[in-house]
Amino acid sequence: MLNEFKRPFQYKKPFVLKQRENKPQRKEKAKTKNYRQTIKRLWHFLSNNKGLLFLVLLMVLISSVLGLLGPYLVGMSIDNYIVKKSTDGFFTLLIGLAGIYAAYSLSLWFQNYWMIGIAQNTVFEMRTKLFKHLHKLPIPFFDKRQHGELMSRITNDIENVSSTLNSSVIQIFSSILTLVGTVTVMLWLSPFLTLLTLVIVPLMFLGMKWITKRTGVLFKEQQKNLGELNGFIEETISGQRIIKTFSQENKVIQEFLEKGERLRGAGYWAQTYSGFIPKVMNFLNNLSFAIIAGIGGIFALKGWISIGVIVIFTEYARQFTRPLNDLANQFNTLLSAIAGAERVFEILDEDDEFPNESSLQEMPIVNGEVEFRQVSFGYEEDGNTIRNVNFHVLPGETAAFVGPTGAGKTTMINLLSRFYEVDSGEILIDGKPLTGIKKESLRKHMGFVLQDSFLFQGTVMENIRYGKLDASDNEVIKAAKMANAHSFIMRLPNGYNTLLNQDGNGISQGQKQLLSIARAFLANPSILILDEATSSIDTVTELKIQEALQELMKGRTSFVIAHRLNTIQNADRIFVLHEGKIIEEGTHQSLLKQKGFYFQLHGSKREAAKLGC
Repeated sequence: MLNEFKRPFQYKKPFVLKQRENKPQRKEKAKTKNYRQTIKRLWHFLSNNKGLLFLVLLMVLISSVLGLLGPYLVGMSIDNYIVKKSTDGFFTLLIGLAGIYAAYSLSLWFQNYWMIGIAQNTVFEMRTKLFKHLHKLPIPFFDKRQHGELMSRITNDIENVSSTLNSSVIQIFSSILTLVGTVTVMLWLSPFLTLLTLVIVPLMFLGMKWITKRTGVLFKEQQKNLGELNGFIEETISGQRIIKTFSQENKVIQEFLEKGERLRGAGYWAQTYSGFIPKVMNFLNNLSFAIIAGIGGIFALKGWISIGVIVIFTEYARQFTRPLNDLANQFNTLLSAIAGAERVFEILDEDDEFPNESSLQEMPIVNGEVEFRQVSFGYEEDGNTIRNVNFHVLPGETAAFVGPTGAGKTTMINLLSRFYEVDSGEILIDGKPLTGIKKESLRKHMGFVLQDSFLFQGTVMENIRYGKLDASDNEVIKAAKMANAHSFIMRLPNGYNTLLNQDGNGISQGQKQLLSIARAFLANPSILILDEATSSIDTVTELKIQEALQELMKGRTSFVIAHRLNTIQNADRIFVLHEGKIIEEGTHQSLLKQKGFYFQLHGSKREAAKLGC
């Protein structure tokens, strides 16, 4: 496998380029409109720094004027002093030139200093807005995307915009002003020589058009491939235990090579095409210089033009082509930034989870009455996970969902908490449809203990306090004691101040679950949801927390999902699901007496327990 890295890379034009060129012209125009729209949206962020932008433009104007004044004075000094062999006032001119170039350098420093501030403010605002928007998006959005790919948009793509704003914006403004000023002075000095200089403009335009037509697509493909690679890396790092368990290291490395090859291919051709620009521009620049020097020399010999004007023109000819060269280079950099900005704006354009909720109701108090009426839902458009579900749970009751894997148990909880929206039917809490209640208000009255416990980087105290941010230390400790987590916490190196990372290294899976249960105790919800809450806890620990859970569920409506049927024997209502439908309903004893599906399920679980499964 290591030999794969040593093989020389054979550069092949990526298929995406060929595919792009064969698309109809109509789609080509649509892509251009996207670029314009993206630039317009970037300007919206930039315009929040109008004061600094004005100062930057002022410094750009001053530096452009000073940049034009320097060569002009040099040419005049040749005609007035060197040709005439006069030194009267020559040293004063030299001091003036030194002052001009010093002021020119100072103006460049100020414009770069202020532009860095604008760029950092802009990307900070973009990154903050994107991060806030991510927390407004619904759960289905995250289910369909790699987390690493989303992280790439927040980091790599926005950083690409930052680096472009730091350099390209100033360069573009400066190049445009220098170009306009240079052409104006050149026309004033010699219209004929100016026309000779402008001969290369169509060649530059055609070259840029040919190159940028290809680089725009490739830079966007490069950013896309980079995001996919980041997502894959994040996924494999998170799943190292599974990869090693099934000995899939070679498979993962091969997938990495394939994704890396696509990124390398797109990056290679993007940089190759964009690298043509400075080479072409330098050739045309030297060609323009040769034309001006040759024809200008003939004019000087004939006495039609002075030597100083020729010097001015040769310098201005370089200044004329240099802005064009800079614009061409910066245009490719700008295309790369636009590709990154487009990926950012794609996320910002996603619909919020809470659109138009201002007219919906708040729920200051929840009694906990829950009703499903003819509810159907499917994660995919072509099939339903649950179908025509009806049940009614009274306040304070404990309802349990049981059934085989894929029966729709967790889906019930996802719909109740409005992580997903029902396809048909309605769900009511205290007689009010969920669609008329603000989601944030609804979830404030719910406490969750999920199968996959999640810990944030921070202390044990901070992780438990996540259930109620304004809780005191004593309240956190009390909740931990109720969850039977206090004893193991005190055995940690720093007790409640022990620092945990996201993976909860240093504590067991069962202990992580106990912290999640303590978090739910602290939240003190009206509706409690336990989705396999004790699945990762050993039997001894499970027995310890059953009493605490029963105490927590008193007076609260509780929904329990469990594979261990002994954990739900005391539930007021047990709903048996099979293939997305409720096929049986009742208490533990009544369902056993029916000798139906629950009876069979209970028997299989009991036999499995006897066998130690």
